[in-house]
Amino acid sequence: VGLPSDEDMGNSEVGHNAIGCGRVFSQGAALVSKSIESGAMFQGKAWREVIDNVKAYGGALHFIGLFSDGNVHSHIDHLKAMISKAKEEGVKKVRIHVLFDGRDVGETSALDYVDPFEAFLKSLNDASFDARIASGGGRMWITMDRYGADWSMVERGWKTHVLGMGRQFGSAREAVETYRKEIPGIIDQDLKEFVVAEQGKPVGTIEDGDSVIYFNFRGDRALEMTAAFEQDDFDKFDRIRRPKVVYAGMMEYDGDMHVPKRYLVSPPAIDRTMGEYLAASGVRTLAISETQKYGHVTYFFNGNRTGKFNDKLEDYVEITSDVLPFEQRPWMKCAEITDAVLEAIASGKYNFIRLNYPNGDMVGHTGNYEAVVCSMEAMDLQLGRLAKAIEQAGGIMVISADHGNSDDMFEHDKKTGAVIYKEDGQPKAKTSHSLNPVPCIIYDPEHKGEYPYKAGEGVLKTGLGISSLAATCIQLLGFIPPEDYDPSVLPM
Repeated sequence: VGLPSDEDMGNSEVGHNAIGCGRVFSQGAALVSKSIESGAMFQGKAWREVIDNVKAYGGALHFIGLFSDGNVHSHIDHLKAMISKAKEEGVKKVRIHVLFDGRDVGETSALDYVDPFEAFLKSLNDASFDARIASGGGRMWITMDRYGADWSMVERGWKTHVLGMGRQFGSAREAVETYRKEIPGIIDQDLKEFVVAEQGKPVGTIEDGDSVIYFNFRGDRALEMTAAFEQDDFDKFDRIRRPKVVYAGMMEYDGDMHVPKRYLVSPPAIDRTMGEYLAASGVRTLAISETQKYGHVTYFFNGNRTGKFNDKLEDYVEITSDVLPFEQRPWMKCAEITDAVLEAIASGKYNFIRLNYPNGDMVGHTGNYEAVVCSMEAMDLQLGRLAKAIEQAGGIMVISADHGNSDDMFEHDKKTGAVIYKEDGQPKAKTSHSLNPVPCIIYDPEHKGEYPYKAGEGVLKTGLGISSLAATCIQLLGFIPPEDYDPSVLPM
């Protein structure tokens, strides 16, 4: 799907890009790494403006982002490379606002990143350079909300990173250890906010004349904090104080709205997507999911493009997600999504419907095995309802996924593959995506020999990826896929 290697976990953004555009493009992680290695990032206009600003005003350079090497939203090596370059270019003060992961990496691995990073900063710090962790918290508690699901997360992040409001600690390590003692069983993504302070004073509030880099390369969980920094008419919460800063994102998070105004690395230029092809072919389309994945079946599916290709032919429906931990309502909105899709099928209005059930991903990230079982049982019921409606309508259903998650709920030893057990004898929960191949299932109850099939035998081509789903669906709709699309899974 365009990530650096097969050892990098897929994610929803690049997965929907691949499904929707029918080809594989180099994605955020690979693009950023190449830009750093070639030096192109540091020669770009955005980097120059960020650096020149802090040098001109004697301000601090701030970094905000996901603090891990998960390579789904960010990579800590990118952060380290930028800090080193900032020192080389004469920046004197750097402050880092860390968002603990526990989702794309081990669920309680925060200190595995904090300790080596503190050593890295210590190796750089001298009489002319001062770099420190200034604030932070768990990615599912502060800052990294998406799709407007819970703006209170972003407000907590603003108060923590920008204003220095929050519980004070002497270091990031102290904060992590304290919260783990106070809240037994808490995992990194849920850690409460913290502010590093000396003698009661925060060490890294964001002030006029500073520069800020949001170092996530993936856009969905970067857009809201970006809006808080950039929008003059921002109204989602009271910012209390809005510092005059030079702000840049790692990448352009929204290519149509051109957000942020400055970005260090250009995203892949994705064109001629499946959605555009279908609109040009006069196909009536419905895209639907709940809030957690609505942006994926629209914006990311359409090649990081906001809006529709044809307002008359396309309908986009968002079912509002619950605003509470997923393990508390693991069935999520799969029934409501299905209700709407069954109504759409019965209407006869649409030729093509794309939908995403977020259950397997969002509940899988909790690491709660019982919740995942409940989630999958609920979704299985909905697939049964869909299959019946497809049969009655004479349609075809293609089932796949953008990546794995709920298929692998325990951590495994990388060498032996054995399940890792904790001191209490319980298996260690896995909260990240898996590296497993995803299935591709085609349910075609009215098959009439259009492609070879024998009962009980698998007929789909093997060795292909999810980018082949576009050509597959285009074929099933009776059209010829573009020549440069990855091949269909059907032997037609």
